[in-house]
Amino acid sequence: MTTPKTIFVTGVNGHIGNHIVRDLLENGYKVIGSVRDLTDPLKVDHVRQHAIDLNCEENLQLVEGDVLDADGWMEKIEGCDALFHTATVYSNSKDAEIILDTANKGTTHLLTAAKNANIPRVIYTSSIAAVGSLPKGREKTEEDWQTQRSSPYTIAKTESEKQAWSLAEKYDLDLRVINPGGVLGGGFVEPTPSVDYFPDAIAGKFPVAPKIPIPIVHVRDVARAHRRAFEVDEAEGRFIVAPHKNKTIADVCRAIRELYPNSKSPRYAIPRSLMFIVVFQDWLMSKFGAKRRMTRKAVKGYFRGDANISSQKATEVLGIKWETFEACIRDTVEAFDSEL
Repeated sequence: MTTPKTIFVTGVNGHIGNHIVRDLLENGYKVIGSVRDLTDPLKVDHVRQHAIDLNCEENLQLVEGDVLDADGWMEKIEGCDALFHTATVYSNSKDAEIILDTANKGTTHLLTAAKNANIPRVIYTSSIAAVGSLPKGREKTEEDWQTQRSSPYTIAKTESEKQAWSLAEKYDLDLRVINPGGVLGGGFVEPTPSVDYFPDAIAGKFPVAPKIPIPIVHVRDVARAHRRAFEVDEAEGRFIVAPHKNKTIADVCRAIRELYPNSKSPRYAIPRSLMFIVVFQDWLMSKFGAKRRMTRKAVKGYFRGDANISSQKATEVLGIKWETFEACIRDTVEAFDSEL
């Protein structure tokens, strides 16, 4: 009987990370996953539940580790067949220094440890934010790079991926990179910016929806892409995983209403010329404690580009059969409100 391969996954408590754990366990792998605090049930219980559900608790081990710390990572990952580095801070509101440090220092610490531990293959979670949405009107591919410095998250993902490629060349690492679009689907403890507007949309808190571009992928497909990037020997370079391209927030809201008629999600889109109303409403709601999403600067950045993104390489090389757009919407809505 073949001994199952062992994959080390950082940030397993995150939306993408915990789905990677489940996908790997379902496919017969052993997983060692890192979290910052093993005593925090919000970071470990939902991850351990995957192994319980699949009756393979012996195949999952959780360890404590902070990617901001340089020490100890080589010992943690030594002997593993691959490193999947997913740990990041996905936020548009948290402190910029934390976002940048987690991305850049974490990348340096983990890839250096991979070199020292002789890890044969590294799968790195980047983002469509590192690919960008420009130039408008042309399909973007893995050859494209983000040129805008619109938010700490965008800067962090772009800089840290470039750093990963630089370290891979320096250390002669077999690096493969996954660049997901807006990741929908359930199975999260804390909603990410890709899904945190869903409750407001469902409740009808905005009467019309903005046509902000967002290429979309289901979190299960993101997990599969990581595994397949490890399994396919000839895979190399970057892989965009955003099969539902040329979508907008308005398309998402319309789909929510069509799939769940009892919701109050807006049917109609607001013209770009009237987006100042959305910015003002967002500012007004922030005075009552709501999180700001639509600043003038952010909105201006959204409309510079589009969501015309190619996932052809991932489809052909990794053999991904994508979840439908409807599945993306349903699984996200039901994570917030299972009674709709």
